[in-house]
Amino acid sequence: MTPRLVLGLMLASPPAFCDWNPQLAANYLDGRQKEWFAWPRANTAKGVCVSCHTGLPYMLARPALRTVLKEGGPLPYEAGLLDAIKKRIPTFGTTPAEPVLTALLLAEEDARQGSLSRETEQTFESLWALQIAGGPSQGAWNWNNTGRDPFSAPYGQFYGAALAALAVGVAPEGYQSRPQIQENLAALKAYLAGQGKAQPLHNRVVLVWASSKLGGLLTHADREAIVNELAGKQQADGGWTLDSLGPWSKHADAPPAEGSNAYATGLAALVLERAGVSAANPKLGRALQWLRTHQDKLGFWEARSMNTQYEPGTMPSQFMRDLATGYAALALIEAR
Repeated sequence: MTPRLVLGLMLASPPAFCDWNPQLAANYLDGRQKEWFAWPRANTAKGVCVSCHTGLPYMLARPALRTVLKEGGPLPYEAGLLDAIKKRIPTFGTTPAEPVLTALLLAEEDARQGSLSRETEQTFESLWALQIAGGPSQGAWNWNNTGRDPFSAPYGQFYGAALAALAVGVAPEGYQSRPQIQENLAALKAYLAGQGKAQPLHNRVVLVWASSKLGGLLTHADREAIVNELAGKQQADGGWTLDSLGPWSKHADAPPAEGSNAYATGLAALVLERAGVSAANPKLGRALQWLRTHQDKLGFWEARSMNTQYEPGTMPSQFMRDLATGYAALALIEAR
């Protein structure tokens, strides 16, 4: 059940593309993947890796862009990343976050195909085998903690667990109802329920996203409260600031983060959509308009690091831009 009464939702016909260019967004994202595949730090002995800031938004947004642009697919960098993560399945456990991201991306691909692949089955088997079995993190997975927001700080583990829940919910063929995973699933839900109230709004918003695909993660009241807290943080211009999705750690070397932010706004708009909010709702409508009017002429949505000031033009200096572009495009496509 969705928070229709609180947000005053209305039904409407899907809007056409307006004031943004999906082809330019696709070109930017493809170009960044070309750079990622060539970047030595993204390549290991096991092949190219998938990151939360560049690979994940690409693999979520690019198939949607491919559909609206009527392209064939999967496209070369989509296929390349899928092939790379499948080859890494036998070595899961050596790299934190990898099993979760792989499960989500393969589940998304299988959902588009309508059936669960052998590789996805194997990935989920490995995922459950690596689930933490005791202590305060019971039900979650090991996660990178480099102190970098928004994904690799101490609360990044909750973000990863929410993505794992999303993966289970997305997987086709009724995977979430399989009897053999219910004990693991119960542990995951217990972890998310026990840790949720201490999380930054960002992570609770991702939990709402997961709850749109997997039942039993949030009560109706809790889901409604998070959605309305998110809506209440919206700025007058229609966007969201990064600070509004915190609280975050303090980073002395971080560049100024003033005004609405493209990643924060793209994520907020997407999750409101996934929570059942219509594009005709005034708050979501203003968010989508903010996104339509903030695409750069080169196709991307600008966003800068929350942690440090990178030299312009370097690979890391564009990570938040990659993130913002993927989620902004996905939110705008979803509105159709």
